[in-house]
Amino acid sequence: MKPGTVLVARLDSMGDVVMSGPAVRAVARGARRVVMLVGPRGEAAARLLPGVDRIVVWRCPWIDPRPERVERAHLDRLVEEVAGLEVDEAVILTSFHQSPLPLALLLRTAGVGHVSAISEDYPGSLLDVRHRVPPAIPEPERALSLAEAAGHRLGAGDDGRLALVDTLPDTTGLTGDDDYVVLHVGADAPARELPPELGRDVVASLDGLGRRVVVTGEDISAADKVADGRALNLAGRTDIAELADVLRRARVLTVGNTGPAHLAAALRTPVVSLFSPVVPASAWAPYGVACRVLGDQKAACAGTRARECPLPGHPCLGGVTAHDVLTAIEELEETA
Repeated sequence: MKPGTVLVARLDSMGDVVMSGPAVRAVARGARRVVMLVGPRGEAAARLLPGVDRIVVWRCPWIDPRPERVERAHLDRLVEEVAGLEVDEAVILTSFHQSPLPLALLLRTAGVGHVSAISEDYPGSLLDVRHRVPPAIPEPERALSLAEAAGHRLGAGDDGRLALVDTLPDTTGLTGDDDYVVLHVGADAPARELPPELGRDVVASLDGLGRRVVVTGEDISAADKVADGRALNLAGRTDIAELADVLRRARVLTVGNTGPAHLAAALRTPVVSLFSPVVPASAWAPYGVACRVLGDQKAACAGTRARECPLPGHPCLGGVTAHDVLTAIEELEETA
C-alpha cells in the first residue's frame, strides 16, 4: 500500500536542496503526498523540484550557518506543524558531517511513525532505517541511496540526474538572445567562490573575443566590479527561478562551488567549476553534466570544510588563470 504523506527533510542551502531532487522524485513516485522540510536558504529551490506537494520552512539551529538561539517555542512550532500534517513517514537527508538524530527526535515527538536516515551514530529507537554509505560519493547518489533503502525507487524512465520543473519564467527580456556565457559571483562560503580578480580577467578575455557575458550573483557591487563595464550585470535582478532560466539558456556557466552550479547541472548547462577542495569534488562537483573542475584539489585546505580561506593567497584557486578558464569553456562548448 502506498504511504500517505512522506516528509523529506533537507535543511541546508539551495544547492543541497537541488541535489536532493532524485531522492524526492523516488519518494514522490510511491507517496500520495510529499512534504519537503527545508531551511530558509533552501525554500526557493524546493519550489523548483518535481514531486514536491507542500513545503515547510524551519531554521535548523544545528545546521544553519547563522543559527538563532535555541528556544523551546521554536522547537514546538516544528513539532506542532508536522503533527498537523499527519506525516506517515520521514526521510532525513543530511551531509556526511551532519547528524540526523536531533531532527529524528523532533519528528518522533510529532508522531511520525517511520523515520529513515544515514547515521554512523547509534540511533536507539529514533530510526527505523539506519542507512550507511561509503564516504565522498556524489551527494545526489548518497541521498537517493537512502530513499531506496527506505523502499522508494525511481521510475524506469528516470535517469537519476538532477532536474527542475519545466515552468521556469522567461528571462529573454533581461538577457536578450541565448548566445552568452555566465559568470556567477559570490558563494554562501567565501572560500568556495570564484575569485573576483579571476572573474574580471575572464570577462575581459571573453569580451575581447567578441563573446557576450552575463554576470550573476547577489552582491551587486561585487558583480559590477567583475563585469567591469564589459558584461551585463544581472546581480540582484533575478529570483532563483529567474536565475535558473538565465542559466538554462547559457552556453556555459563559470562558478565556484555554490548553489547555481547545481541549478546549471539540473538544466544540463555545462559548468566550469572553480572548486576549492575544502569539501571533496567527488561529492560536491556539478552532477550528471559536462563539467571541468579547476583548482588544486590537493591543496592544504582539502577536507577542512572551511568557510573562510585558511591559507594566505587562496592557493587552491590562486593558480588558476583566465587562459585556463577560457580553455575549459571552449572544451565544453565543443562537446555540447
